[in-house]
Amino acid sequence: MRALFLPPVVLLASMSLMVLLHRTAPLLELWGPPSRWLGGALVLGGIVVAQWHARLFKRLGTNINTFEEPGTLTREGLFRFTRNPMYLGFVTSLLGLAIALGSASPFLILAAFVLLTHFWYIRVEEQALLRKFGARYVEYQRAVRRWL
Repeated sequence: MRALFLPPVVLLASMSLMVLLHRTAPLLELWGPPSRWLGGALVLGGIVVAQWHARLFKRLGTNINTFEEPGTLTREGLFRFTRNPMYLGFVTSLLGLAIALGSASPFLILAAFVLLTHFWYIRVEEQALLRKFGARYVEYQRAVRRWL
């Protein structure tokens, strides 16, 4: 059951809901087709950032599963600037999709994903990191922002 709540699964579900809402209840058209290029670039950029760091975890041999014990504390890649580059990539992709779709309703799903990520996924991970790494993680929290 937890597999249904893993961030990549929720990301894909969110993307599907955004498209569905845009097609069935767009609420308000915000801009026209030229914005699709910017949106598409953000979708692609967000996926690249998330995949880059997922591969970094694999190379380091550390756990990527939100609900399992963390393996390694790293400052490689964008972890030097944000404690959550994969989530930042996911949010960037969702923002890009909302921009590409061009209506207001997809932004509701984006907001829900950001809130879920900030108040659930990140909190679960931070608690696990504090238990495992203690003072090292506290120092990392002081040095590196949660988002940007």
